[in-house]
Amino acid sequence: MSHGTGFDTGRLLAMSRPELDRLFLASPPGGIPRGKGIGTVLLGRGTKVSTVAATLVRRLAWQGKVFDYDRGELRNMVTPFGVRAVRAKVYRDESWLDDGECIVLDYSHTSLLAHWIRDEIRCTGHGTYLGVVYWGRHRILHFGLSFRDPQS
Repeated sequence: MSHGTGFDTGRLLAMSRPELDRLFLASPPGGIPRGKGIGTVLLGRGTKVSTVAATLVRRLAWQGKVFDYDRGELRNMVTPFGVRAVRAKVYRDESWLDDGECIVLDYSHTSLLAHWIRDEIRCTGHGTYLGVVYWGRHRILHFGLSFRDPQS
């Protein structure tokens, strides 16, 4: 299922944190993604600052996530080499932000390094998802995922 607004990564980079929150709240969960999603860190600080930060993070630390739909899990692509590591379970559940349905990326039982992290994603356009990162119960960051060939 795709949200009709057509929010691509470029538009997400231009949004403030409150705008990103409002978009997340207004978006449906969509289907659980399949395959490789290119990741973009979203600071919510304006296009220029957010674009520079997203570029640095992608080159040095995090490129995105690879979803294995059949296994109900994913692995993050990390380091400048895109190593597939930091596994999470993927399932539908209630969002901590609004109790509505979302897709949860749960690291609590799969990662020693990230066991306190929970991501939630919702679909904001054809092949584009907006995510919220929690550290414990504290929201710390937004991110986008863009899939070239959305199959869900």
